[in-house]
Amino acid sequence: MSTEKTAKTEKTASAADVVIAGAGPTGLMLAYELALAGVETLVLEKLDQRIEQVKGGAIQPRTAELLESRGLLEPMLRRAIQRAPVGGNFALLPVPLDCTPWRTRHNSVIGIPQWKIEEVLEERVTAAGARVLRGAAVTKVESDEDGVVVTADGLEVRARYLVACDGGHSTVRKLLELPFPGRAGTHQAVLTDIRLTAVSSLVPKRMGHISTMTRRVGDYWAMLIPVEGDLYRFTFGRADQVDTVRDAPVTHDEIATALREVYGEETTLGAVENSSRFSDATRQLEQYRVGRVLFAGDAAHIHPPLGGQGLNLGMQDGINLGWKLAAVIQDRAPSGLLDSYHAERHPVGAQVLHHTSAQRVLADTNPSEDVAALRDIFIELLRLPDANRHLAGLISGLSLRYELPGDHPLTGQRVPDADLVTEAGATRLSALFGSGHAVLLDLGGAVPDGLRLPPRVDLVRATCADDLGAAALLIRPDGYVCWAADTPAACDETLLATIEGGLTKVH
Repeated sequence: MSTEKTAKTEKTASAADVVIAGAGPTGLMLAYELALAGVETLVLEKLDQRIEQVKGGAIQPRTAELLESRGLLEPMLRRAIQRAPVGGNFALLPVPLDCTPWRTRHNSVIGIPQWKIEEVLEERVTAAGARVLRGAAVTKVESDEDGVVVTADGLEVRARYLVACDGGHSTVRKLLELPFPGRAGTHQAVLTDIRLTAVSSLVPKRMGHISTMTRRVGDYWAMLIPVEGDLYRFTFGRADQVDTVRDAPVTHDEIATALREVYGEETTLGAVENSSRFSDATRQLEQYRVGRVLFAGDAAHIHPPLGGQGLNLGMQDGINLGWKLAAVIQDRAPSGLLDSYHAERHPVGAQVLHHTSAQRVLADTNPSEDVAALRDIFIELLRLPDANRHLAGLISGLSLRYELPGDHPLTGQRVPDADLVTEAGATRLSALFGSGHAVLLDLGGAVPDGLRLPPRVDLVRATCADDLGAAALLIRPDGYVCWAADTPAACDETLLATIEGGLTKVH
């Protein structure tokens, strides 16, 4: 099914289980999760066509694991920017973050233009049966106890739920007059995709660790990343930057001047593909669910783009919400399960806002003597394995643990992508989740025969050379353990009730 455009000349009525506002990575990831479960989904996107901008192109290790579990990573890797296999960063400091202690197959950040992520997702979303309507700007939202009516130009859609994934300047959030508390931006910067006709020796030849991509000269700070051929992603600002209207055009001369100042007279600007301004504002919705309307991605939280967090935070919002929303719509769980989306994801967003605020201090382009001393101390700390491991887990998302009911130490944690042997042969844990189902993993006959499982829960009996820390694990569709047992004796007649409670628990 191809992407469609709305008919703006005549008002038409339509219906869907879920309407998603916004066809960015968050909205499309959520749409794919819903379509996998057979939920009728409509994505409304105000833009007539996708903007081919590099922005937001950092896939962190945990997001890579989740994408691989849905069969989405390989087509993205084919579109990725070639780079040295280096770890992530904290506050642009020159010590790569090492994810090896977190037992992941994805130790490096994957660089890929955001529009290519959207391209892969939209192809899969439409193939799975969801609709994407472009040129459909949401103009009105009305909700009641049974659903929501969304008006978008010439279209009126009745749905059971609306999910706003329409960015930091969310129209849905404004239509509902919801406060967006936080801190206004204090600095502005420019993000632009450019083509260079000549380069100096100061211009990086290949994408590497972000600390090697940044420069500060005079009042300017800049980051120049080679994408392919003569195409570069250029981010820059000035320490003495005056406030500029957000939507004010970024001029050719403004970009060319910054290039010359930071990368020398030999560096020549050929063409500007696109450009935009952004700030370091930090804000978060107080509630991610307001009746029949939910919020995800930048519509729910914004923060400085330090550590490569934004795109990943939003996509993981979508994966967390998708299976829950599908379960509620298909009457496999009570509507209160949707409250667990806020309960789980709001603290994660708050944590990202917290540590990006800390990074903003350390990454100051014109640091005071005290901040410079603090940077030196932090660099020394990052070279200590335990400190590096902690921040690597934080930035990559690999250390995330949800506060779920249960006493087992694995409850709420992700499970490493281990090698398994099943009756069908050798496989990997990630391969068990392509359908978006939950998995009851039985390692060595711990689960009794004849067990009746709820819909969309797959029993997989396997052996594993690695110690996963339990004899049996119930793993949610988003890859987190909600129940585990160490011995066959623990898998008694209460297992089914435990399984049902673990997947429909109302926080």
